Amino acid sequence: MAVPRQLPNAITIVRILCAPVFLWMLLADDGADGPLRWWAAALFIVAIATDGVDGYIARRYEIVTDLGKLLDPIADKVLTGFAFIGLSILGELPWWVTIVVLVREIGITVYRFMVVSDHVLAAAWMGKLKTVAQAVALSLALLPLWTLVGDWIFWVNGVTMTIAIILTIASGIDYIVSEVRGRRAKAS
Repeated sequence: MAVPRQLPNAITIVRILCAPVFLWMLLADDGADGPLRWWAAALFIVAIATDGVDGYIARRYEIVTDLGKLLDPIADKVLTGFAFIGLSILGELPWWVTIVVLVREIGITVYRFMVVSDHVLAAAWMGKLKTVAQAVALSLALLPLWTLVGDWIFWVNGVTMTIAIILTIASGIDYIVSEVRGRRAKAS
């Protein structure tokens, strides 16, 4: 079966385009736990899940591109960044958490663009683990599960968000250390 070469990149671009729609849906009812909140959470979950789909297709059919390596993590950052911002606007997540995440994410993205003429900085294993942890934590925070199972879910949300924040910081440090080592090795 022939797969169009740009299919993975098209999926990634759709994920980026879903982000503002998701944010609008999340904020449209001012944090009420009604249907728009559920739909916003569902859109986020579907969009973040396509991260695995586009990567699988690209690797499976050997159509990995430098553009895809660059766009894929940006799509993740746009989608998760909008989720962090939305939850902070609603007062459900402290702003300091969102700021820490955004500083790390924007910093790594800016660095990727700075070195793109030299090499493409693809996502490392810890960065991928961070993205999964953020996806799980954000999905749990976005879904108004407290309306179904009670307030104990806030404890679960707190634990998963803490893990996501720790991995966000650790993976940022990992990128920096890896790049410094790579530059030293290249200079030798």
